Amino acid sequence: MQSEAPRISVLVRSYNDAAFIGRTLKGVFSQSLAPFEVIVCDDASSDGTRDIAAGFPVRFVERPAGAYKPGRTLNALVREAKGEIVVFNNSDAVPCDRDWLAELVKPLVAEPGKPAFAFANQLPRPDAQALVRKDSLRAFGDGKVQATWRFFFSLASSATWKRLLVETPFDEDIQYSEDVEWTWRNSRREKDPVRVVYCPDAHVEHSHNYTLGELARRFRGEGAADRAIFGDQPSLVRELSSAARETLRDWAYLAPHPSDWAEIPVAPVRRIVQRLAHWCGSRQ
Repeated sequence: MQSEAPRISVLVRSYNDAAFIGRTLKGVFSQSLAPFEVIVCDDASSDGTRDIAAGFPVRFVERPAGAYKPGRTLNALVREAKGEIVVFNNSDAVPCDRDWLAELVKPLVAEPGKPAFAFANQLPRPDAQALVRKDSLRAFGDGKVQATWRFFFSLASSATWKRLLVETPFDEDIQYSEDVEWTWRNSRREKDPVRVVYCPDAHVEHSHNYTLGELARRFRGEGAADRAIFGDQPSLVRELSSAARETLRDWAYLAPHPSDWAEIPVAPVRRIVQRLAHWCGSRQ
């Protein structure tokens, strides 16, 4: 007799995502794989996000009081989960088909005794700017580029065993890249290291057209996190060299598409803002 599949808890964090959360939850509840529960933690949204979520059979969990710390909220959600498998899916990460969940948990179900953390393929939205599309396809896509990087992981749509997160909770002090910190730390432990698995066939729609100010804020936070996680030392030369290389890749990507040429002069500005902000963050 075949054993019953592990029960799954889908954990959704939301904040002012009224434009997406309805589509996201509709996609979640249309999955071919069942059973599962859905738990939503809304961070005091003011745009009706919670009301939209309440129209679905979800269970709400209030985020911990005090200043927002992503690790603290994630740990609180994990404690509430009843499933053996925990799936994190941001409220703006829209499942693209009915097999997203099955594909995402496939590496876990295939080897139930093995510690692993799987993450999905994030496709750019239809309105994504050209350079956002390029960055998304480069980071995700078939996975060949990310495999050459030192380390890559995204919690936005991902899955792991609850027991791993209970045994080793998320860091509650780090403000950015708490997902990278957890997976990097646990992938390097001597006993039962956690295997990070990319699932290219688990598709969600997820991208952001950040302003320059939003880019600067994000990369400043990631710079500080990279120093805390990897021990990176600040190097303005390294950051500017990275900006130059990425700008050349941007131009090569834009060149065959005349409809996107308006972004050609934006590319170097975008990359310099990113890398200078990352350098500033790494000096903290």
